[in-house]
Amino acid sequence: MTYWWLKVLQYGLCSYTLAAVLFTSYVYMLSPLIVMLGHGNIPARTPTKGIPYSHGVLPRRPLSLLNDPHEVHLDLDLAVPLDDNHWADTWPPGYASAEMFYLERLDIHRQVAVTPGYAVREETMLSKAFSEAMHPTRIIPFYFKATGSVHPDDVTITTLVTSNRFRVLKQLVERYRGPISVTIHIPLPLHSSFGSLEPDHPSRTALSNLHALYASSPLFSEHVDVHLALSPFVSALSGGRTPSPEGEGGRQFNVWRNAARLFARSDFVMMLDVDFAVCTDWRGAVRDALRAAAMPPIRHAARTAPKRRNGINSADMVRMLREGTAALVVPAFEYVKQEEGIDQRTFPADKQALLRLVKATPPVVASFHASWAPGHNSTDYEKYYSIPPASHTVYKVEHYQSAYEPYVITSKRVSWCDERFAGYGGNKAACLFEMYLSGVSFYVLSDHFLIHQSHKYEEEARREERKSNRKLYSDFKEESCLRYLYRYYREGTLRTDQAANAREECKKIKNMAKTISQLING
Repeated sequence: MTYWWLKVLQYGLCSYTLAAVLFTSYVYMLSPLIVMLGHGNIPARTPTKGIPYSHGVLPRRPLSLLNDPHEVHLDLDLAVPLDDNHWADTWPPGYASAEMFYLERLDIHRQVAVTPGYAVREETMLSKAFSEAMHPTRIIPFYFKATGSVHPDDVTITTLVTSNRFRVLKQLVERYRGPISVTIHIPLPLHSSFGSLEPDHPSRTALSNLHALYASSPLFSEHVDVHLALSPFVSALSGGRTPSPEGEGGRQFNVWRNAARLFARSDFVMMLDVDFAVCTDWRGAVRDALRAAAMPPIRHAARTAPKRRNGINSADMVRMLREGTAALVVPAFEYVKQEEGIDQRTFPADKQALLRLVKATPPVVASFHASWAPGHNSTDYEKYYSIPPASHTVYKVEHYQSAYEPYVITSKRVSWCDERFAGYGGNKAACLFEMYLSGVSFYVLSDHFLIHQSHKYEEEARREERKSNRKLYSDFKEESCLRYLYRYYREGTLRTDQAANAREECKKIKNMAKTISQLING
């Protein structure tokens, strides 16, 4: 006797197996093949409650791409246009989604996180985080979210990109092969949606190109988190008429820097401009130092070489890095002749090769922006040159000045960038100045370096933006000094080492020396 329910069960199992086979075939074979052959964008997916926004399954490019880490294949002209109903248009008009941001509290008796007793709308939380941004600005966190896990002691490159620099971003991804958190700005006209724009509108094309970029290499899906910044602001070059076709309208560099750092998934970050080539493995050096410091000492172990007191792996250096009181400077260089600094595959890969180019007659490579000495000279390049390669040492920046703007590795705990700065001039220096006043000291990695990839600058826009930022930076320095000095005074730490940077640097500001003397002696 055949039981009817047994046939139903067999039919259900067969149907389930067939559906699973079809789904797996589409996801892992057909969909990636379609994207690779058609250079299409990744299928968009409606955001899911409580899950960062990862868009579909990424294609796996041929392994030949991985054989040359410097190879770049990206034809944005072949990008497939987005559909009119792209989900970015359904995003709320504010900073983020309407999801709730839950604040965990600790059970002091069991030392474990318990059910949160308070929740804040994500939009409210981010509106506070970016309250000094130019409005309206929309932030979409994790528009693309990498699938790879990130260790807390890894170093995430935080950077910002406009739609005219996508190819340079891919070069950075190919060379670094580690976690990257990038804010990508796409101008979106006021009261518009992507679907309402013409198919060839620059903003719509930029978003389509972003999808093509992310699908162009498996390294993006493995390592790169993308956060969108949408704003209607226009470039100074356009005279306020239309969004810049290059996508740099508004240039809220510090807003974008803060967003990239806020959403970085490791405890340590490297604040880097996208057009710099990662030439040496400073990431590995930092990770090794953190890992070694975390290992318990082995009793009765064989005698090993002692750690250098002035090395990156010294106990004091690791402690300061974790506490957020040390920033590691990676010295920056550029080619003297711009045409020689275009192909990153020709850049030196170790300090010995770098020194040969620096000491050549005439020099082939020089310190970055040598014509603007205040920007990088505090690094003390002559001391850097004097230290032999592979010495594994660091040295302290002894002569800081307020225009200093190196590229640094820091804890995420350091102070944030002031978001009033828009455009070129003073924006990165403001980040470093406030870091310095907060008690951060700068230490140069003597074995490592970065090299700038040559490109043309928009000199007209830069001149106009520097004029406004020059006055802003002067006011910002005075405001920051007053804020930190009074903070240290109220905490009773004004005479301590923590406040030493603020005491010395703020004396250089007119009329500030008298204020400092009154606070210390009063």
